[in-house]
Amino acid sequence: MQQNKSVTEFILLGLTKSPTRQKMVFVIFFIFYTGTVVGNLLIILTIKFSRSLGSPMYFFLFYLSLTDGCFSTSIAPRLMVDALSAKKVISYNECMTQVFALHFFGCMEIFVLIFMAVDRYVAICKPLRYPIIMRRQVCITLIVFAWIGSFIHSIAQIALALKLPFCGPNLIDHYCCDLQPLLKLACMDTHVINLMLVSNSGALCSISFLFLIISYLVILHSLRNHSAEGRKKALSTCTSHIIVVVISFGPCIFIYTRPPVTFPMDKMVTVFYTIGTPFLNPLIYTLRNAEMKNAIRKLWSINITSAYL
Repeated sequence: MQQNKSVTEFILLGLTKSPTRQKMVFVIFFIFYTGTVVGNLLIILTIKFSRSLGSPMYFFLFYLSLTDGCFSTSIAPRLMVDALSAKKVISYNECMTQVFALHFFGCMEIFVLIFMAVDRYVAICKPLRYPIIMRRQVCITLIVFAWIGSFIHSIAQIALALKLPFCGPNLIDHYCCDLQPLLKLACMDTHVINLMLVSNSGALCSISFLFLIISYLVILHSLRNHSAEGRKKALSTCTSHIIVVVISFGPCIFIYTRPPVTFPMDKMVTVFYTIGTPFLNPLIYTLRNAEMKNAIRKLWSINITSAYL
């Protein structure tokens, strides 16, 4: 990644300066990251090899888990290494790569959550046309569109970052690279770039969140015409999706839809967004989904039994 700035590296200040607390940060995030990788990998393998999870909902859940694992991997390993390092140095190119990965997988998650909402809407509100509308080819096309859209969004973020001249301070008061902390170090008036950031990432988060909430309100309203058993199953699924939407979009909207002002809780909100959400998503989709739990028990009990035969 080409760059012509006088600053060739940045120093991340991290979450804390205390050596004792840094060790605690390492232990805590090692547990969270391990749980994220194991949980999402369990969902990916279960959907991949279970014949009972072939519906579009699980097709999209497969990619949500894949995205969560990659999203967390773009942040957590670096955070854990820095927690044990005296000097948290990151090169300019590594910083730009992290900005790209953060926005690419974050945007990918937004697209997948939207597709999951569309899938539930069609399944509940237009059940007779569901097999035609949500056929396999359509689902694959939507995922390809999500990859392309996420790439375009990330390229736009990198284009903004590459415009920033860094000619002096290189201390980033954060634990990862993102446009907001980088704007504070730029040797220029960043008002216009911040407006572009809000109109890009901020608008993407806000409009998507509004669309998802309206979609699920329509879905919940339509459940009145279903049987008690069907209503209970659909409500359980939609509740899981709504929980994920809220915990995913809340921090995103807080971070990307405001002026370049620093708040004391910014780092913790970002921690929840980048580390907590990918960890919680597998728990929500497995603990609240009887079909997923049964598939996991059946698939892995068969594998364990086969291993001993």
